[in-house]
Formats: sequence, C-alpha cells, structure tokens
Amino acid sequence: MFSLLRWTLVAWLALTTPAALAEAPTVAAASDLQFALTEAAERFQDETGRELRLNFGSSGNFMRQIRQGAPFELFLSADEAYVRALHEAGLTEDEGVVYAVGRLAWLQPAGRDGRDGLPRDDDPLAGVREAIDAHRAGQGRPRIALANPEHAPYGVAARQALDHAGLWEDSAPLRILGENVSQAARFALADEARGGLVAWSLALAPALAERSEHVLIPEAWHAPLVQRMALIEGAGETARTFYAWLQQPAAREILAGYGFRLPDEGDAR
Repeated sequence: MFSLLRWTLVAWLALTTPAALAEAPTVAAASDLQFALTEAAERFQDETGRELRLNFGSSGNFMRQIRQGAPFELFLSADEAYVRALHEAGLTEDEGVVYAVGRLAWLQPAGRDGRDGLPRDDDPLAGVREAIDAHRAGQGRPRIALANPEHAPYGVAARQALDHAGLWEDSAPLRILGENVSQAARFALADEARGGLVAWSLALAPALAERSEHVLIPEAWHAPLVQRMALIEGAGETARTFYAWLQQPAAREILAGYGFRLPDEGDAR
C-alpha cells in the first residue's frame, strides 16, 4: 500500500512540474482575437491533441510584460510595431509575420429607435455627436467607450477616427476607457452608454451580435491596424506548431469569418 501511494505521489508531482506544465504554452493575444483565436485554438487542439493557454489583453501591456520576462511563448499583437520593438530588443526569434489586418467599428446596444438609431454608413460617428449634444443640453451623460489609447492599438485607432471627425476634444467628458478593446466593447453595451469604438471582430461574434448593432468606420479615418505575431525566444514545440498552423488555410478561414482582412503582398512581412 505504501509503495502504491508513493508511486502515485511521484506520478502526480511529475505531472505538476514546470516541464509538464510547459507542454501547454501560454499565448499572449490582442483582445480583438478573443473569439476568433479561441475558436482557432479549439480547432487546433482537435486536430493535433495539443493544448494552449490563451491570455487576452492589450498589446501594449503584453509588450511590457514580455520585456519584464513574462513566460509567454507566442505573441499576437494588434499593432505590428510592438512585435518589431520586441524583436529589436532580442526577445523574439525574428520579426514574425503579419497574420491579419483589423477593422474598427461603432458598436451600440440593439433596438435604439428614432434619432438614436444606428448611424448611417456615411456618418458612422453620428452617435458621438448626438451624445455630445445631449450632454450639452443637460440630458444626461451618455458614455462613449473606447480602449485606452496609451497601450491599446484599437484605442489609438478610435482616437484617430474621432480626431478625423473633429470630435475628440468635445467627447472628452463622455469617454470611458477600457483596459483593452474587449472591455471597451462591454462598456459600449452598458445601460449608460451611447455606444463605442471597438474591433469589428468583436462586433461580429455571436455573443455580442445578438444584443448589439454596428457600423464600420472607414479605413481611411485611422492608421491601418496591421497585426503581427512572433514566437518569443525559447518557445517550445507546441507554440511553434500553433504558430505555423495559424498561417494555414483553416486558421485563415476562421480569421476571415470574424472580419479580419488576410495579409497579402501589399502588407509588410
């Protein structure tokens, strides 16, 4: 009995050692990938039997954490500049590859009527102007959600779009900042919000689409959301396999289904 108990304990300890845990690498991924990458990882696991840990957040915060030694093995950024910066610091194996180009959208709760309905395609930020007018008229403080431009690429794009429409300064009292674009999407659908500027990939996800509506922001209103991924130095076999799998047709099909434009010859490699 003692021998059996001893070997059971040894086996359990072996399964919980760092080497065993390393078999499921941690992937740092931009929040706009919350639904798309989760679906891709499930397909990957079904096909290969390999497990992954997905960690979603703002790309800028992930870059800082990787610089500080966070144990990520693969980084999918919503702004390719963060991957390039890590490569220059010697923290990635190479410059990686562009895996997608994102789109920005105005997202709002479904079912609004009258003047507060969904903005037209040719005036996608009408809701922001309406919120500003309502606030000035003393009709409450309808919030406008976006990701924090300090570290979230979609927050940078949102600020650029608001600047383009001449609404950045006037919207200041109404803005509520999400730590990342996924949190901004949640804020955009809150009771006190008029809406928000978020990733189109989140607006298309069934979990949000069933209770919201959206309109795309013209790509010319902000810098391109070119998204790049790279393996972190010392990445293991599973992370490498997933990195290669994400460049194959099955993964590209999933990304396209969430509104991402797939990289082509016109995108930086």
